[in-house]
Amino acid sequence: MPDVSVDLVSNMMEDGKKPSVAAIQGLALGGGLELIMGCHARISTPEAQLGLPELTLGVIPGFGGTQRLPRLVGLPKAIEMMLQSKFITAKEGKERGLIDALCSPDELIKMSRFWALEIANYRKPWIRSLGRTDRLGSLSEARAILSMARQQAKKVAANMPQHQACLDVVEEGVLYGGQAGVVKEAKVFKELVLSTTSRALVHVFFAQRSTTKVPGVTDIQLKPRKIRKVAVIGGGLMGSGIATALLVSNISVVLKEVNPQFLQRGQKTIAGNLEGLVKRGSLTKDKMSKAISLLKGALDYSDFKDVDMVIEAVIEKIPLKQSIFADIEKICPPHCILATNTSTIDLNIVGEKTNSQDRIIGAHFFSPAHIMPLLEIVRTERTSPQAVLDLITVGKIIKKVPVVVGNCTGFAVNRTFFPYGQAAHLLVSLGIDLFRIDRVISNFGMPMGPFQLQDVAGYGVALAVKDIYAAAFGTRNFHSGLVELMAKNGRQGKINGKGYYLYEKGAKPKPDPSVQHVIDEYRRQTKKKPVTLSDQDILEMVFFPVVNEACRVMDENVVIRAADLDIASVLGMGFPKYRGGLIFWADTVGASYIHSKLSKWAEIYGDFFKPSSYLEERAKSGRPLGAPKTAQQAPTRSRM
Repeated sequence: MPDVSVDLVSNMMEDGKKPSVAAIQGLALGGGLELIMGCHARISTPEAQLGLPELTLGVIPGFGGTQRLPRLVGLPKAIEMMLQSKFITAKEGKERGLIDALCSPDELIKMSRFWALEIANYRKPWIRSLGRTDRLGSLSEARAILSMARQQAKKVAANMPQHQACLDVVEEGVLYGGQAGVVKEAKVFKELVLSTTSRALVHVFFAQRSTTKVPGVTDIQLKPRKIRKVAVIGGGLMGSGIATALLVSNISVVLKEVNPQFLQRGQKTIAGNLEGLVKRGSLTKDKMSKAISLLKGALDYSDFKDVDMVIEAVIEKIPLKQSIFADIEKICPPHCILATNTSTIDLNIVGEKTNSQDRIIGAHFFSPAHIMPLLEIVRTERTSPQAVLDLITVGKIIKKVPVVVGNCTGFAVNRTFFPYGQAAHLLVSLGIDLFRIDRVISNFGMPMGPFQLQDVAGYGVALAVKDIYAAAFGTRNFHSGLVELMAKNGRQGKINGKGYYLYEKGAKPKPDPSVQHVIDEYRRQTKKKPVTLSDQDILEMVFFPVVNEACRVMDENVVIRAADLDIASVLGMGFPKYRGGLIFWADTVGASYIHSKLSKWAEIYGDFFKPSSYLEERAKSGRPLGAPKTAQQAPTRSRM
């Protein structure tokens, strides 16, 4: 940890009696880049990557980076690299002034030695990054750049203190010199590293890297099998997205649909997905052409005879899924993994009419499947470890974060978050403005509020799973007729441009005032007495039931560890990363406080808010919600 009482290594190198030259190959990130910026020259291979990603962990560069980077690449580029944790190649670094010379890996050491001798013998005085001011511009220019950066940071990182703190430290150096900036940098770093935001982001960083450690699967010397060809059944939004994710990772795909029109539509959607990736710069045109060449359409199962995996992605209809699995079991090779993208239905029910329970598994992607990073891998008590390992491997290949969970209605993510939308509907029935609810939740850090989310997801999803949730969760399920009323009123959400919000091409969603008469009808039907609530009340009444259900998920061993649920909430639902995920955040609030609030609301509004036994035990014992149980159990059993 930086300390203002100790000379920094970079300062010592800059002020040393011998010249120092950095030879760079591969990655020079964080402290590595800070160290080389203290050298008198930097020689690199062209593809090396340079960056200061510390803000992603809730801190700022702590070894002089906030001072030297602006002096080498200029203030605008340095701010962009630090606030966006943006990497650049050494080739761009040479253009910006960060790198002095480029050479091949074979010439790197020889070139670096040459520069060291050149500096020692012919370059006096030696160039010291911290003392430079030629790239900072005038004081008025610097202030204008910093002011603009502050405004932008308020928009995109309103709840993250490290962004403004970084700009404060940069400004200190601009106003009072590099050494003063270094002193302030060390002080601010020490404050930030102890902050809740930093602890939350560090927790997420390590938690994400632990999701693929699965007892009984990754620790028993199994080797993953090659998955070369995958069949995707259903070319709708999810199926086409899954196919896209596989194709861009060089996995051959057979897309199966029920008729030529649906198949053509699915293929067109995949082509559109690929074109979108090209426009975003995440896929080259050559790779797009290669991806399209790996796609084959099908109207029957004749091409399924040599596939390594099937992923079913049809609508949430139990008889249809059962029929599909009974058919593919007969046609696919014995090693083929039979996966379903269902988001809610118990896998034992899906595979009920087969004799292949050991290779039936859930591959639950999140929409849009080719972009969203989470892959929820669902196993039953009969799913083989080999099938789990193979799907984890596929998840890594297609650049997803796999989280292995147990089998139950809704699995981990949708099971945990089913009260999220229901709580929002309950609040509307109590007279709370739905657009205010969305604002409160967005201000907390969610990408959008629950009503806009419902618009985007489409009402068909909510209607399809409504009875499934009601049957599974009984009295803790809140019945709402709002979605039916919206659909009856001709509203389908974003899909037809009219939901709670209005969606016009090229414009941001706008609240639709005309939805009020639907809300009024809903309130007449529920016959609840209006209440007055603060923003904090709204936030807690939406999220505390979610925490409560997460406690049941952990108690039933649906997840291996609490941290897996944190990652699933961040990557699957958009829970703010800087709050550490759902369970980490709940522990910052405290189990006792959450339990007391839920108990109070349960007395007023019923079982929807009734605290779980797990939450009650943690509230009484004072143990964190995320602390493991004494006898941790792998999530294999099927539960409701």
